[in-house]
Amino acid sequence: MFGTLVDYWHLTGDNSYNAATLQALVHQASPKEDFLPTNQSRNEGNDDQGFWAMAAMSAAENKFVDPPSDQPQWLALVQSVFNQYVSRWEPENCGGGMRWQIYSFNKGWYYKNSISNGCFFNVAARLHRYTGNSTYGEWATKIFEWQQASSLITKDYGVHDGVSFNEGDQKCPRMDIIEWTYNAGIFLHGAAAMYNATEDAKWKTAIDGILKHVQTKFVKDGLIFEQQCEGPQNCNNDQQSFKGYLIRWLAATSKLAPYTYDTIKPLLQKAATAAASVCIGTAAPPKFNGLPGTACGFGWTTPGKFDGIVAVGSHMNALDAVMYNLVQKAAPPVTQKSGGTSKGNPAAGSGGTKDPTALEPLTGADKAGAGILTVLCLAGIIGGTAFMLLDIR
Repeated sequence: MFGTLVDYWHLTGDNSYNAATLQALVHQASPKEDFLPTNQSRNEGNDDQGFWAMAAMSAAENKFVDPPSDQPQWLALVQSVFNQYVSRWEPENCGGGMRWQIYSFNKGWYYKNSISNGCFFNVAARLHRYTGNSTYGEWATKIFEWQQASSLITKDYGVHDGVSFNEGDQKCPRMDIIEWTYNAGIFLHGAAAMYNATEDAKWKTAIDGILKHVQTKFVKDGLIFEQQCEGPQNCNNDQQSFKGYLIRWLAATSKLAPYTYDTIKPLLQKAATAAASVCIGTAAPPKFNGLPGTACGFGWTTPGKFDGIVAVGSHMNALDAVMYNLVQKAAPPVTQKSGGTSKGNPAAGSGGTKDPTALEPLTGADKAGAGILTVLCLAGIIGGTAFMLLDIR
């Protein structure tokens, strides 16, 4: 949502939501400045952390208002997440890649998925472009090549969802071959950032391959759709937001690799027309609190028909579909050399991730406190026993 709002300001110039967006991003950064607040440790995965990092990266690239100097800065936050991702890379399982989950007690610990590694790839590629630091580019290449070697990115540039494994597995053959729009989009955008930074032909090949596959897999009658679940209308809340991210990253690709604009432009235009045509519904709170007749449905393949599927995702999708048609008039993403103002910290987050369930080592103060408590407990026991003996007499 806040990544969408950063781009909304950049594309429209409307600063109505800037204060709320700034407050939300800085708050979510947490006291550790890593987008990993302790109150989210029970359900935050690598992909969740990555979406916050990508929102901060967009803030740096679009010159969104910088936080006050005593608050975490956009570039430093992204670098913090990148460094934590590096610490979670696991060559001992599946030859590389990150797990879906950060903490072992969460479901999905034994699953390495494309969206988590796509977040890693995307921020690494964009950090490379923004800072010029080759280490980020080397990691972006490493992640992309691991995806290909694992067959998570296929020869025709389809992106499979992920692989399940047992501890110590190297080949990891148990693959979920489902394809989602956002997995394609996140690698497309990262490849475009790498091509923009390096002009290396291999990244143009990746852009062309992924873009062609998107047109084959996720476009129906010229309209972007979630082919896995949109037809039977069984997309869950998360999945209802995926195609909006694809639209975001298609638009971003057209700025980083301008030769793609003529291919991407018709997709954006048709999505906008269709999405706007289904923002005609009425739904009850809490799903929708807006004016009757303005709720946006999820499906666009039947323009003018409201499907009743109303959630945050459907409305973000509709906003994305409309606003990203302004992309050609918007300024391209900046770098540190082309006007970027966000302050960085390449060492941020280098301490890795702490397990919130782990016990702290005892300090001298802890031991002293424990001694005092022990004496008080013994005094209580002795006193209570003496009282009972006196009472018996």
